[in-house]
Amino acid sequence: MSPELSQRLAAAVDGMPAFPKSVQRILELTRDVNSTPKDLVDVIDKDPVVTVKILKVVNSAYYSLPRQVTSIGHAVVYLGFNTIKNLALSIAAIGMLPKDNHAGFDVQQYLLHSLATANIAKQLALKLDDADPMDCFIAGLLHDFGKMVFAQFMPQEFKAALAISAADNSSLHNALQITIGADHAVVGAMLVEKWRFAPALVDTIRHQKADNLKDTDMIACVFAANQISKRLAFGFAGNHCIDELPAPLQKRLGGDLEQVIASLGDLTGLFEEAQVFAKL
Repeated sequence: MSPELSQRLAAAVDGMPAFPKSVQRILELTRDVNSTPKDLVDVIDKDPVVTVKILKVVNSAYYSLPRQVTSIGHAVVYLGFNTIKNLALSIAAIGMLPKDNHAGFDVQQYLLHSLATANIAKQLALKLDDADPMDCFIAGLLHDFGKMVFAQFMPQEFKAALAISAADNSSLHNALQITIGADHAVVGAMLVEKWRFAPALVDTIRHQKADNLKDTDMIACVFAANQISKRLAFGFAGNHCIDELPAPLQKRLGGDLEQVIASLGDLTGLFEEAQVFAKL
């Protein structure tokens, strides 16, 4: 990568908003084995925007709760610690997305794909010993955030790459190498590093191309979840190419892509949840 391109990417990453402090605190709680539901409630209660949006989702028809929930404390009781954490993180990520971009990139379809990938990665993590479901959810949610950096700050090159990928169903990673000189995995890793996420998560986002994978449980879950989302058309994030699982990932997950999809059973519920979250 040339010094000029490095500078452009760094400037684009610097132009993205910071992750909200309340959500950084929620992430800290997720990694603290001694944290309690009350700790989570206390943090969310201090952020009125997140509070209102969580209550809106919790009271939606999707969850069909027996009575209206009016506090985060009650939301945790009804839906559980992890669901509320996932909601808070999703709200933060969604809140940083621009409504429009000059690349013509469909943010709503992108969101559906990211949320579906997050949910599937979380499910796959439950099958493995060394994958934390919460970490895999976050990595799935953020795996394509580099595309939003390009859509905002390099829209014409990104638009051209989307057109190349669409023309022959080829890899968007390769198309971005042609138009920009770097793909969304590189700039996405730079962004989550700036947001001070754990090194394992940064690595998962950086190494998501089929010929550049590391052999870890988290990468296996997120890479497979991404391909499953694409195969089942759960949203769309601009990449027409669906990759088969490399042999080391098949070994970790117990089969090829079709076998892994079959092992997960009916994923309709996960996609419906992604649709509810995406409406935020």
